[in-house]
Amino acid sequence: MVTVKAEVDKQEQSLAKINIEIPSEQATQEYNKACRRISQRINVPGFRRGKAPRGVIEKQVGIERIKQEALDRLLPPAFADVISEHQLDIVAPPQIEQFNFDLKEGITVTAQVELRPECTLPDLTHLKIEVPSFKPNEDAEEKELQALIERMTTLETVIDRPANGTDIVNIDFEGSVEGEAIKGGSAKNYRLDLGSNTFIEGFSEQLIDHKIAEEFTIQVTFPKEYHDKTLAGKDAEFKVKINEIKEKIVPELDDELAKKMGPYENVEALKDQVRKQIEEGIERENVFRKQKYLIEEVVKQAEVNLPDSMINREAKLLMDEVKGRLQGQGHSWEQFVELQGQENVWNNLLVEAGQRIKTSLVFGAIAKKENLTVTEDEFAEQVKELGKMANADEKTVMRQLANNPGAAQSMNDQILSQKIVQLLSEKSEFTFVEEKEDSSDKGKEEMAVASVLEGEEFEVLEE
Repeated sequence: MVTVKAEVDKQEQSLAKINIEIPSEQATQEYNKACRRISQRINVPGFRRGKAPRGVIEKQVGIERIKQEALDRLLPPAFADVISEHQLDIVAPPQIEQFNFDLKEGITVTAQVELRPECTLPDLTHLKIEVPSFKPNEDAEEKELQALIERMTTLETVIDRPANGTDIVNIDFEGSVEGEAIKGGSAKNYRLDLGSNTFIEGFSEQLIDHKIAEEFTIQVTFPKEYHDKTLAGKDAEFKVKINEIKEKIVPELDDELAKKMGPYENVEALKDQVRKQIEEGIERENVFRKQKYLIEEVVKQAEVNLPDSMINREAKLLMDEVKGRLQGQGHSWEQFVELQGQENVWNNLLVEAGQRIKTSLVFGAIAKKENLTVTEDEFAEQVKELGKMANADEKTVMRQLANNPGAAQSMNDQILSQKIVQLLSEKSEFTFVEEKEDSSDKGKEEMAVASVLEGEEFEVLEE
C-alpha cells in the first residue's frame, strides 16, 4: 500500500486539484525496484541480466527513465486511495500538471481531475414531444420500381455508333486550369454514366456524339460554390479519350420480369411488396424520429455545466475517431481540414463533443434516478444476438468480449441506453406534426464532422 499525504482542492466547473506527497523512504524503495525491473529487461555489457548495480543502470538508461517507471507503479494506487478517501466522483483519469521526484525529499505531485458535473433533470413523468412526421416523396413507389428495373438492366458493348446520353462510358481524362494540372483531376479507365450528374455541369453532355478511341478536349466551368476554393468559378479544360461505350438494355416491367425478381406471380404482386416495404420504412423512420426528438428534448431541458477541459478532451477523442474513419475510407484528414476549414472543423467538434458528454451525463442521471441497470440475462441475450449476426457461438463471443473490456462496456452502455429510451417513451406523449422543409433535413448536405445521436452509440456516464 502506498503511504501518501494528500490535499484536495475542489474548484469551480467540476474540477479539483490533488496534491500528493510520498515520503522519501517509499520513493527510494520504489526507485530501487524500478532499477531491478529495468535491469531484467536490458543487456548491460560485463554483467549478467538482472545483476548490474544501480549506478550502472542509471548510466545506461538515465535516471529520468527509472523515475518514470517508479511513478508508473506508485501513482495509480496513490490516486485511487485519495479518490476513494475523499469520495471524488471523477469522469476521467487524473492529469498530472507537475511533479518533483527527489530521493532525499520524496515525491510531490499536483494533478487535476474532472468531477462529474451536477445534472438537473427535467420532469420525466409526462413529456410532450412534437415529432415531424416522415412522408416519402409522391414518386417513392415509382423510384423503387425503377431501382429494381436497373438491377435487372444489362450492358452491351457498342462499336458502331457514338455515345448517347443514356450510355455508360469508360474514359481517360486530364484536367487543367490556366495550364496547370488539377490536383486529383485526372484518371484512367474511369467509368461514367452519362445519364447521371456526378461530374461538373457540362462535362457529361460534351462526351455525347463521340466514338470509341476518339480523343478530344472539352471546356467546363467550376461552380462558384465549389468546395475547393482554388477552383471555384474557374474555367477548366479536360483532355478526354473514350475507351469503351456500353449501352443499357433496360427490360420492360411485366409479369415475366416480376417472376425473375422473386416469388411474384405478376407485376401487381411485385408492386404490392414495394408498397409494403415503403410503409414499413415509414414506420421505422417515424419510430427513429420519436426516439431522436425525445432524447434531444430531454437533453435540452436538462441543466449541466460542462467545463471547457472536459469538452476539449472529448473533442480530441472525436477528432481521432474522424481521422480513423476518413483513413478507412481512403481519405486524407489534412485534405478534409483544408476543404472544411480548420476553425470550422474544430468548432463543429466542440459542439458535438459537448452534446455527446451532456447526453451521456443525462442518461447516467436517469439511470440512477430510475434505478436502471443491465442484468446478466439481458447481457447474455445481447451476446446471443451478436453471435447470430456474426455466425459464432455464444461462448466464442463471450471470450472475445472478456478480452476486450472496451467492447463489453460499449455493449453494456447500448443495452442500458435502450432501456432508458424505452422508459422515457412509455412516459411521454408524442404528437406527429407536419415536417417543415428545413427541420430534420437541415444541414444534411453539409459534410458532418462526426455523428452524435444519428445511430452512434455513446457511453452512459453512470452516477
